[in-house]
Amino acid sequence: MLSKYSNMTQRTVAGLIGILVILGAIFWSAWSFFFLFLFICVMAQQEFYKLAGIDGQVPLKTYGTFCGAVLFASTFLVSKGIIPDKSYYLIFPLMSVTYLVKLYTKGEKKPFTNIAYNFTGILYVALPFALLNIAAFQTGEYSHQVIIGVLFLLWASDTGAYFAGVNFGKRKLFVRVSPKKSWEGFFGGAILSLVTSYVVSLYFKELSSVEWLGMSVIIIIAGTYGDLIESLLKRSVSIKDSASTIPGHGGFLDRFDGLLFASPWIVAYLKFVCA
Repeated sequence: MLSKYSNMTQRTVAGLIGILVILGAIFWSAWSFFFLFLFICVMAQQEFYKLAGIDGQVPLKTYGTFCGAVLFASTFLVSKGIIPDKSYYLIFPLMSVTYLVKLYTKGEKKPFTNIAYNFTGILYVALPFALLNIAAFQTGEYSHQVIIGVLFLLWASDTGAYFAGVNFGKRKLFVRVSPKKSWEGFFGGAILSLVTSYVVSLYFKELSSVEWLGMSVIIIIAGTYGDLIESLLKRSVSIKDSASTIPGHGGFLDRFDGLLFASPWIVAYLKFVCA
């Protein structure tokens, strides 16, 4: 009982500190946002390649993470108007070097499998974080509103799902991948996220209340699937958490799994519906 209480306290303290750091960096300036999420992107991608290593694969961990960091940085610098958008074309030859490295690497039984893991780490982790830059510069200049609003909706969904699932969860949502998740938890998270979207719309006026409501629906669905997808990844290598980097919370992949899958949908929604 004492151990359980200690773990909950550790989880709560780490969570509050993390929230304050994240919100502070996003609110402070474009550059503090950039450095924070670049760090998170690099850490999450490192965790992904570590999981691939547990599964017996040999991706180019350092080079793959470097390519992901370049993708994230390029998207930010283009969005901010510091470099031209044609700079994106440099990313493709940079990534193609992966084939050359594996071509000259001796002793690997499945080099193309390792190449696939390399690119998956970039597409699954770095690309969604890079797309957050586009969301942050949705109005043409950096604004904290969309990013903070999205995080509030995502955290509300996660929190509502946790407490509703613990107290009322009976009907399994996706037992093959995540036995603890329930439909009651899903709807609990959905209700809290929808309510939060209304509160967010009162303070963040870059999107209308209806657009924030639509954003909430995207996050509820895509965030849930993101969680399940990461659970599938961890189950495939038989581990509980992606890492133990954050006390009581696992790793960066564990904390941002919902955002990884939701991010492409969020940007598409902003560009096609809210533009």
